[in-house]
Amino acid sequence: MPRARSRPSSRTTPAAPDAAAHNTRFRRRILVVTGSRAEFGLLHPVMSAIADHRTLELLVAVAGSHLVPASPGATPTWRDVAAAGFAIHARVAMQRPGRSAAERSRLDDARAVARGVEGFARTIQLLSPHCVLVLGDRIEAFAAASAAAIIGVPLAHIHGGDRAEGIADESLRHAITRLAHVHFPASSQSADRIIRSGEPPSSVHLVGSPGIDHLASMPIMPDAQAGPMGPPRVVSLLHPAGLTPREETETARAMIRAIDQANLGPALALAPNLDPGREAIDALIRKRCGSNTRDSTRWFYRSHLPRADFVGVLKRLALPASPTDARRGVLIGNSSAGLIEAGALGVPVVNIGPRQAGRERTPNVIDVPDAETEAIAKALRSAAALPPKRLAPTTAFGTGAAGIAIARILAETPIMPRSARDPINPAMLRKRMTF
Repeated sequence: MPRARSRPSSRTTPAAPDAAAHNTRFRRRILVVTGSRAEFGLLHPVMSAIADHRTLELLVAVAGSHLVPASPGATPTWRDVAAAGFAIHARVAMQRPGRSAAERSRLDDARAVARGVEGFARTIQLLSPHCVLVLGDRIEAFAAASAAAIIGVPLAHIHGGDRAEGIADESLRHAITRLAHVHFPASSQSADRIIRSGEPPSSVHLVGSPGIDHLASMPIMPDAQAGPMGPPRVVSLLHPAGLTPREETETARAMIRAIDQANLGPALALAPNLDPGREAIDALIRKRCGSNTRDSTRWFYRSHLPRADFVGVLKRLALPASPTDARRGVLIGNSSAGLIEAGALGVPVVNIGPRQAGRERTPNVIDVPDAETEAIAKALRSAAALPPKRLAPTTAFGTGAAGIAIARILAETPIMPRSARDPINPAMLRKRMTF
């Protein structure tokens, strides 16, 4: 996977760059905000393209769950950003360290947003970006978008216009769209929603999902690496869905029992994200992975897989089990990876519950709306036996060139200055809805 060229900078203390003093060619400074491991996986190709563009300068702020270890002793995921070759220019603390996901509530998340707005305001003041770029609907993106919009810095938004209801997800995503000046939707449906909501069509650029970028260059995980994890025929990735603690627990328990009942082969369980409600899900998964003697299905646990390893495992699931068994492996849970990356790779998916409600579906996905063991087990067997036509790689979310397209548009959009002496265009910064 190509590594991005990082620009010299402090990784702990923001410092205002002076493009005119240090460069013979003026470069627009693009501040990319990343707040979670999954979101960074999508942003990586965009950051690489910005860093490699001759008229752009990449600035990186890590925030939120990147700075909070998933469990005591775990490595915080901001290190994935640094390991990928990106210099980190600012860190914006939001969630309180030392407070477990079980102890965090939505009130805690609201307070984290307040800390994030203040932290991003300070970061924007010190780094003086010409544009702030965010992705999706997480609270880190919302905090950065709020600070940028109020300060008066152009805001660009990736994956706007999607539908993914959750509890506050849909509201936050569309609120960011209202604040943004440049839009990079991942699908034609999302682009149409943004335009119908009143955003000027000239500001909406259909680029596809950056989650598709670089997939072709990531190798399938070899047997030697996959062996200690099964090798897996089922991969579970179940995140909190904004349900009650009891409902989150029932969903996780039903999924675990269904995987055992379907008996498709070894199961790899990946830890849920750091949203409120993760603790109960993670505890059940860890407990099952520690009791491999009671069932024929063997379970393996990983708190985190780097992006390339995760894609390498997905590519294994897309292959037949053996020359005499045409069944594929299955990704199960409620991650957007099941609808975007898995669709592009031809991986069968079982999507459980309401977390992805409203999001576009590709033919590789089987939905199970309720946490019922029998229904989930039936869906697992059906997914493993999906015909090749249902698993044909889809281009619904682009063809794998989103990062380069985003960098080019950021370099050309007239809302930002074209020289060190030009101000941000105040007329274009002032939004006016077209309806």
